[in-house]
Amino acid sequence: MPVVAAIVSSMKEPLIDIVAAPDPPGAARWRAVAPGGVVAGVAGLWPVLPFGHDLLPPPAPAVRPDAAELSLHVEPAWRRRGIGSRLLEAVRARATGPCLVADVAVDSAGEAFCLRHGFRRTGSRRHGLLVYSEVHPAWLGELIDAGHPGYLLTHWSGGLAGPPRLLHGSAGLRGPGLSGNAVLTAAGAGGDVAAYAVAVADEFPLPRARQYGPTVLPGHRGRRLGRWVNAALIQRLREVHPHVDEIETAAAEDDTHLLAVHEHLGFQPLRRTQVYELALP
Repeated sequence: MPVVAAIVSSMKEPLIDIVAAPDPPGAARWRAVAPGGVVAGVAGLWPVLPFGHDLLPPPAPAVRPDAAELSLHVEPAWRRRGIGSRLLEAVRARATGPCLVADVAVDSAGEAFCLRHGFRRTGSRRHGLLVYSEVHPAWLGELIDAGHPGYLLTHWSGGLAGPPRLLHGSAGLRGPGLSGNAVLTAAGAGGDVAAYAVAVADEFPLPRARQYGPTVLPGHRGRRLGRWVNAALIQRLREVHPHVDEIETAAAEDDTHLLAVHEHLGFQPLRRTQVYELALP
């Protein structure tokens, strides 16, 4: 009887289609669609780095730069029906890197899902949120105008499919400069990049951008370059993408210096997450 009941129950379950959604630049998305067009779950895949790891060193938190970041959500009413597993299967079929990386809340359904599907915990992060209405433009301008002898700020914006190139000996970035959702700010010295920060804006009209870094390369640390390029990025992002009202960023739990930079610039604590990785064949 239990077997018969399970068969009858499965026959009553609505059919769920896993369909690819329109991809934002540099990403991939899927939807689990129930009859009537109801979206029961979604999954997304983004590069851990917005540009190739051969262009710039990885920003904190440090994970494999050629990994892909996974987001996956199933609506509570549709859980425990295998929808999350089917979305993950679609993601794995598309992913080309060595592993998937997921941020999940502690003791959440997402953490249980990761453990059930073979993910392993590799660290933890603190996320912060900066809201433009809480940042004084004059104060931000003073941070940017502060002198850093020997260093030059450079900005680039464009699509993730056409990242800039570093030109050694020119202290700058060169690229197509086409319209896109990525903004990069770098400090150069002697023709090399000394520090940088990157932000990727959500598609209009969504008001949020995700920030990577800032990262300061060895040999240039201790000069407040991270705070400088981050402040300049915050200003530049709003100029290029005026619809962005807030920026989310993250730092490894033990990266006290990066956390301090974020706090100084006005990022407020948003949440803490665990980092899980899934190796791909």
